[in-house]
Amino acid sequence: MVRLSAVAGCAGAWQALMPAGRQSRHEQVMPQAPGIGGLPRTRVQVLLGILPFAVMGLVAAVDVLAGPGFGFLPLLSLGPALAAVSLRPAHTVLVGGLALVLCLLLAVNDGLVESRRMVIAMATIAGVTVAGVIASAGRHRRERELADVSAVAETVQRVLLRPAPQQVGPVKVAVRYISASAAARIGGDLYDVIAAPRAARLIVADVLGKGLAAVQTAAVVLGAFREVAYDAGGLVEIAARIELSLQRQAAEEEFVTAVLAEIPEDGSVVEILNCGHPPPLLLTGGAARLLEPREAGLPLGLAQFADGPRELSTVTVGPGERLLFYTDGIGEARDKSGQFYPLDRIRALDAGRDLDATLDRLRDDVIRHVGHQLLDDAAILLVSPHPADGQPVGSRAGAAS
Repeated sequence: MVRLSAVAGCAGAWQALMPAGRQSRHEQVMPQAPGIGGLPRTRVQVLLGILPFAVMGLVAAVDVLAGPGFGFLPLLSLGPALAAVSLRPAHTVLVGGLALVLCLLLAVNDGLVESRRMVIAMATIAGVTVAGVIASAGRHRRERELADVSAVAETVQRVLLRPAPQQVGPVKVAVRYISASAAARIGGDLYDVIAAPRAARLIVADVLGKGLAAVQTAAVVLGAFREVAYDAGGLVEIAARIELSLQRQAAEEEFVTAVLAEIPEDGSVVEILNCGHPPPLLLTGGAARLLEPREAGLPLGLAQFADGPRELSTVTVGPGERLLFYTDGIGEARDKSGQFYPLDRIRALDAGRDLDATLDRLRDDVIRHVGHQLLDDAAILLVSPHPADGQPVGSRAGAAS
């Protein structure tokens, strides 16, 4: 009976720590016990929660089968040590208590009560439990802080990078933002779409640098764009106003690569102003073509070094054709061998699909190519001209001019 109690005690303790209504591992799909900051636990966290009990059960079984001559009792301290990795401090205490009870039962079974080996094993388990509780408390506090930071960052992102409407004037729009930061969901990449009179105007940009300074600069750029885009005379004027705001408000030596576009109501001829940014793609007939400007423009914030005024490009967009704007988090995404993500693969991902479906496939394909979380933030904006009367939006094909 003592042997059965020692081995079965682990299973009963694990069920005691499970949420009500979940009586066995076979009945649960994924426990919803709190993880980081009250978020649902992942499958890995569930396995880490089971591990201390599995290890203690294994040690108890081996000790019962091997007999008292091998001295496995101190190994029960692995239970509270592993519990500190994933469980809360109170649960770590319970695991340590269970380890002490198992140690006592096994000592009775082995005839080691009041022996030096039993005292050493009990002291080892108690010491590891105390250390585990301290470590668990520190880990739990950091997890809560991380959850708070993530919540604040998400709120900031919703204010700064407000969700783009699905349609702005003549343009259908879809957007995805992929953050490279594990502790926050916002960086220096930005986008926005504004409905101006007789046209839709958009910006996709990337701020030099990271952290709070990049976020502040992104706020300056977006604030200036939103203020002037509605009634400005053109994209060149919008860029000049953004640069003026950067000079007045942003930190020294801050500059921003950006591409601005204006799509008229008929959706046929799109004006593009590229300010040192990766060129957009024209997706047409199963092909993806880069819309390179005739002359590379300087990033916003560096106009004082330009030889002349900024130059616009135009592109004719035919029925069913789409424009993809993106930041360097996509174009410079590398796999383990250092190969950049091939942009021509996007043509196969599009193939006339819904805009959101295309961006979802693109996001997943880029992450698969890299093989891990992106090392740089990425913003992706896909637009499709969509006249209100449902008539064709212009003649087919076109090239940047």
